[in-house]
Amino acid sequence: MTQHINLSRTDNELTWFQRRQTLQAAAAWVATGGWTAAHAQQRSNIVEMVGDTLLNGGRLAPGQTVQTGDVLETGPDSRIVFVIGNSSFHVRQNSRLAVERGDTLNAVSLLRLLTGAVISVWGKGSARRIVTPTLTAGIRGTGVYTEIFAKQNNRSYFCNCYGTVDLATQSDKRTSTTEYHEAVWADQRDGAVVLSSARAINHTDEELEFLARLVDQRTAWQISGNKGTKDGYY
Repeated sequence: MTQHINLSRTDNELTWFQRRQTLQAAAAWVATGGWTAAHAQQRSNIVEMVGDTLLNGGRLAPGQTVQTGDVLETGPDSRIVFVIGNSSFHVRQNSRLAVERGDTLNAVSLLRLLTGAVISVWGKGSARRIVTPTLTAGIRGTGVYTEIFAKQNNRSYFCNCYGTVDLATQSDKRTSTTEYHEAVWADQRDGAVVLSSARAINHTDEELEFLARLVDQRTAWQISGNKGTKDGYY
């Protein structure tokens, strides 16, 4: 497994995709036609759920569906993997996020992360954004990892694992294009929020590969056959 720096996550959180139950759930999702079949058959788009998750304030039950317009909140030792359209998401424990509607009910226009962390793979489509308390990321079709460090004044971490992302704060902006991990911190300093270089932390290549497979995609390094060195503002 790739050895990214682990600052605040348990080993179990980074190896979730290795669990037999998770692998079986993913295989069943792919074998039964993935999102297209789930939507046509009006069945759940949740690939796997562990522990307690709230959906719009009520407990999420197996068999329910996560839709655009919903708010999700995971509890301690909980997580959820789901797919909407051509995008897949893994929400870590103690996270809260809102999924806002795009051009259609089955397209995400905005992922608003309020607390915690989410790994996501996005297929090509119209303008999509990820928003945290300090950062906005414009998504063009990519795999990314986003985390909020609430105890550090809502400091945001964002890694463009592959693809192109437009990053912006109220006082700083840049465009990130990479094939293998380019990360930034978004920090509040002297009344402004600035972007600074970061290392690859708290997520792995294998997590991105797992999520990409759920939506019939491959990561940039799987396509090229070469991971090379991590790009970025290191």
